[in-house]
Amino acid sequence: MATITFWGATGTVTGSRHFLELDRKRYLVDCGLFQGTKENRLRNWEEFPIDPGQIERVLLTHAHIDHTGYLPRLVKNGFSGPVHCTRASADLLEILLRDSAHLQAEDARWANKRGFSKHKPAKPLYELEDAERALSLFMPVFYGQDLPLSEGVRAKFKDAGHILGSAFIDIKTSREGRVRKILFGGDLGRPHRPVLRDPAQVFDVDYLVLESTYGNRLHPRNSPKEELAELINQSVDRGGVLLVPAFAVGRTQTLLFVIRELEEQGKIPELQVFVDSPMAIDSTEIFRNHLPDLDLQSRLYHLQGKQIFRPKRLRICRSRNESKKINAVKNRAIIISSSGMAAGGRILHHLTERLPDPANTVLFIGYQAEGTRGRQLVEGAKKVKIHGQYVPVKALVETLSGYSGHADYQEILAWLIGFNRPPEQTFIVHGEPDAAESLSDKIRETLGWNVLIPKLGESFELDL
Repeated sequence: MATITFWGATGTVTGSRHFLELDRKRYLVDCGLFQGTKENRLRNWEEFPIDPGQIERVLLTHAHIDHTGYLPRLVKNGFSGPVHCTRASADLLEILLRDSAHLQAEDARWANKRGFSKHKPAKPLYELEDAERALSLFMPVFYGQDLPLSEGVRAKFKDAGHILGSAFIDIKTSREGRVRKILFGGDLGRPHRPVLRDPAQVFDVDYLVLESTYGNRLHPRNSPKEELAELINQSVDRGGVLLVPAFAVGRTQTLLFVIRELEEQGKIPELQVFVDSPMAIDSTEIFRNHLPDLDLQSRLYHLQGKQIFRPKRLRICRSRNESKKINAVKNRAIIISSSGMAAGGRILHHLTERLPDPANTVLFIGYQAEGTRGRQLVEGAKKVKIHGQYVPVKALVETLSGYSGHADYQEILAWLIGFNRPPEQTFIVHGEPDAAESLSDKIRETLGWNVLIPKLGESFELDL
């Protein structure tokens, strides 16, 4: 027997932490930060419910901070076992975990400067040395490689198509000819997206842990590429700048790929394209170094000598001074900066500069979690608070969900139909309550499967 306990991603899209006890060994699948609302963020400071020193291994589905960003804190509090993920995820996390530690330090510094912390002085959740110690524990694997966990137990990582290096993790037990399997879905990607391969199909799953970020929504079926071209051309006609808050890993690279294609096809003019995010710049280089993990079209373009992430007038802005100089650009430009939910980073500087001007357009191309500044803007806020000051929202705010990295409910159902048999139990996680409930209902009605939505800290016995 085995037990699974859900210590995160319940009732929210952040903080993924799934605790598996199997053969008297303890595994943590994903180790994410809680983000968004203050209530969620405060959970990061709570004592971890399991002694980190007693956890055998950590397995990570992909590099996003809501699945990995608690790892340095876990190490700080005593975890010292191996950390497994794909090789691309490990390379991305060299950037992301260090950046997260930097942001934790900046948050503490800002709290001390403004005096709004109840702690005197405020301290970061973890520091750079904790991130470095966490990175030293990484033991990455290839897709499809058997990873022995104990006698008769192995894990395997399969491409989830969500971001570079993303994976489903299937853990299989083999005992006296009886085989059982639990699949941790991480975040499920979408079919037919540029740059990445489609999600792998899986079989013979006895227990499934499934995300529900878009469990109550459908992505538009019109071409996101054509819609992006229209929004870019409209921005030119309006006489302003198109500002895109974009996740540094995944969304930025997809945008660069598509903008380059649109230029080549003559569907948009050649505009200055600023990438103002050191993390996005470094991540793009990692994409170039992992060509085998990209889709066939991207590899074909590479063979043809194309620089697939380089529009003709690309401007890379690594330094703060280069970032500030963008303020002088008033039209015929695209600015791509992180973070994707406008929660922090250089995008805040650009929003402060661009939101008050009705000639500008702010385009969101990813999910905006509850409690984030991005969510406020897409819901029509007339002003937003940035760095302690309210900024009026006069720019046009648009959304384009066609480049989301998360499958919508029809795409999830289509993937589930590919299972050769129903899992005995499907656990719905990583979704806001309405989305999780809606997806659960759809799976029951369409497929007739057994579905549960676990609560925070809830445990279930598994026959593994």
